[in-house]
Amino acid sequence: MAKGIRDIKRQIKSIQNTKQITKAMEMIAAARLKRAQDAAQSARPYADKLREVIASIASAGGDVKHPMLEKRPIKRTGYLVITSDRGLAGGYNANLLRKVMVALREKHGSKDEYMIFVTGRKGRDFFRRRDIPVAFETTGLPDFPRFSDIKDIAATAVKAYEEGTIDQLVMVYNEFHSAISQKPVDKTLLPLGEVKSDGGVTASYEFEPSPEVVLDHILPRYAETLIYSAVLEGKASEFGARMTAMSNATKNATKFISTLTLQYNRARQAAITQEISEIVAGANAQG
Repeated sequence: MAKGIRDIKRQIKSIQNTKQITKAMEMIAAARLKRAQDAAQSARPYADKLREVIASIASAGGDVKHPMLEKRPIKRTGYLVITSDRGLAGGYNANLLRKVMVALREKHGSKDEYMIFVTGRKGRDFFRRRDIPVAFETTGLPDFPRFSDIKDIAATAVKAYEEGTIDQLVMVYNEFHSAISQKPVDKTLLPLGEVKSDGGVTASYEFEPSPEVVLDHILPRYAETLIYSAVLEGKASEFGARMTAMSNATKNATKFISTLTLQYNRARQAAITQEISEIVAGANAQG
């Protein structure tokens, strides 16, 4: 009986230590979530201004055409998958990667029909374990990435479309709704299709040497900016998912500790009762 009591007490201590860790991780994720949200929101005005300029070029240049704006027969699709480097974030990565695998199974008959670009160790390791080739990877992103941190993978993915290596580029990432709600989405990035302004008052621009040349330079930047915005939104989703997961883990630990404490008290009471019974039996035997 004494051994069982010691085991329960040791288990309670172990869970209490785990609870302290999960509570600390919850608080860290909550603090970083606000900053990540601010970073995601601050990137939007730049993308909006680029969209305004592109819309202005299209309207000013008449029938301005560009390969990044026009659809073409899809022989090969590129997937830019945005995952995290660390786990302990609930279903953040699992739900996202499940969505990618469903798309690969339903839309493609062989590995030659798609190309994978991935950020985050979780995504990279997931595809490696399934023998799915990764064309380009970026890992070790900081908690608050700058554009330079994702420049290489963004430029590589956009260039693959420009050169005709892929005919479509799809971003797969977690769309941030709230701290407890992140939805995996797949959005077609390229071709960009018809780019429209937000309907507000737009400035009048003069383009030198020509709208087409300006478009050649600005469209790749615009696509890369959209990728950067998706990475920032993915980071906000990651912190939200981790905060929720650690909060749930802390609550479960609290419930488990209560259950074990009750079990410990009952076992201790039973041991005391047994000892009293043995003492009384011994006294009666001597009397």
